[in-house]
Amino acid sequence: MGSASATIGLFSGVGILIYLGLIGLSIYCLILFIRLAHRGIRALDLYIEEKRQNRL
Repeated sequence: MGSASATIGLFSGVGILIYLGLIGLSIYCLILFIRLAHRGIRALDLYIEEKRQNRL
């Protein structure tokens, strides 16, 4: 019985580590997405400004 509960505890600990790793990876991906969106907005602003100058 002691061996079975130790195995279950080990799997539980591994599950928690995987869960925490996925949370960390999700936060990292969110930061990358925000940076990409910020660059896209800047590029779009530059494009719009360039088109306005060419029109005048």
